[in-house]
Amino acid sequence: MIFDLDGTLLDSLDDIRDALVATLGVAGDAAPDRDTVRRWIGGGARELVAHALAARAGAATVPAAEAEAEMEIDATLAAFRDRYHAAPVVHSRLYDGVAEVLDALVAAGRPLAVLTNKPHALTQEIAAIVLARWPWRAIVGQRPGGPLKPDPAAAAPVLDALGVDPVACVMVGDSDIDVHAARAVGMRAVAVSWGFRPRDELVASTPDALVDAPHELLAALR
Repeated sequence: MIFDLDGTLLDSLDDIRDALVATLGVAGDAAPDRDTVRRWIGGGARELVAHALAARAGAATVPAAEAEAEMEIDATLAAFRDRYHAAPVVHSRLYDGVAEVLDALVAAGRPLAVLTNKPHALTQEIAAIVLARWPWRAIVGQRPGGPLKPDPAAAAPVLDALGVDPVACVMVGDSDIDVHAARAVGMRAVAVSWGFRPRDELVASTPDALVDAPHELLAALR
């Protein structure tokens, strides 16, 4: 059982948004709202920052040179990571019902793992706070320069730690990225609609199952 983190196990939207807004130095109507940030999450921290900078600049702004734009993304990304690392679990919490699902999976002897596009060190820090109750075989985030889901290589460390063939695994996530990541290596894909991505996007990605509440997961994971 391989779970995505943000939007699947953990409702982390407010902590991510708080760090992003503080990094951008914007307030009021100029600050991206929760729904906007929700749409930006999923492709990794760099993509999140790139979306935010593009939105702050506005469509009427003359585009910066590519090298200059990349430098701005790099600097903003570093500042965002510093702010988020400083307070990663203020508002974040497991979604209601997730703890009971994990308890049931452990009781049934199902090995558990996490695979996320969140930076690896930050993933480990957050997991130590909110996931320590369960015996995870692997908790893997994106390492510097490493691949992101849905690249098949992103799943390799988790599959190695589990020691099983991908066909024996299920990937559970809240975005089409998770569905595509599962497909890329031959895993089953279970999408959850309570996370950060709209339900119609999940339907369009054609997962093996789509569930609307954590208690429905156990039946989908059999």
